[in-house]
Amino acid sequence: MTTELLVPQEKYLESGIHIGTKLKTGDMKPFIYKTRQDRLYVLDLKKVDERIRYAAKFMQRFNPKEVVVVASRTYAVNAAKVFCSLTGCRIRAERFVPGLFTNPSRPDFAEPKLVFVCDPKSEKQAVKEAAVMGIPVIGLCDTDNSTAFLDWVVPCNNKGKKSLALIFYLLAREFLKQAGSVQTDADFTVPLEKFEEGAEEQAEPPVKEAEAPVAEPAPEPEKKPKRKKAKKKEAEGEEEAGGEEAPPAA
Repeated sequence: MTTELLVPQEKYLESGIHIGTKLKTGDMKPFIYKTRQDRLYVLDLKKVDERIRYAAKFMQRFNPKEVVVVASRTYAVNAAKVFCSLTGCRIRAERFVPGLFTNPSRPDFAEPKLVFVCDPKSEKQAVKEAAVMGIPVIGLCDTDNSTAFLDWVVPCNNKGKKSLALIFYLLAREFLKQAGSVQTDADFTVPLEKFEEGAEEQAEPPVKEAEAPVAEPAPEPEKKPKRKKAKKKEAEGEEEAGGEEAPPAA
């Protein structure tokens, strides 16, 4: 028996939810449908649809107040906030502070029963801490993501504004249907555009992970004898900033 897609295929295609990157990890190989001529990988829409559907069903099993959605990317923040306002889930927007799930002495310490991340690469600290604490994790994964420590993968374009808006729109609709708050798709009256609002105002150039600030040149010390060798250590220890290297494809 063939299950209908959550939205018409054309709607998926318009959002670009299936367009991946030019990188592919072995973890994501099972979700890739083909490679375009421009070397971009294309995700299997049927698998995208199936996994959004199940993710919403799985999330609904938990008390919404015990579900934390971590959104660090600009385009994910607004869509995730709208989702959380509709479902009652908690949002952790922008930077994830280390120790949030593992350090009880923190004033903002959280003990979720389920964690949802919008990009396992940008939000790897949240994924690691959830794994340490034995908390299941759902992750939106592009073709260049590792799925380590994730319990459920939703393959998708996790960088595009329209893609992320559609994902959270569908998650909210299906979540509320599972909860019995709405009976049919038509009963869910929140427009898709609501999940896109604010993205333009928030847009900013992407920030490289772990980017180290450029040090200002130190002032010239007063002339003292025999200090030439000491300056060699000042430049040591700097690490080049950059994204996490994708694991080799299987």
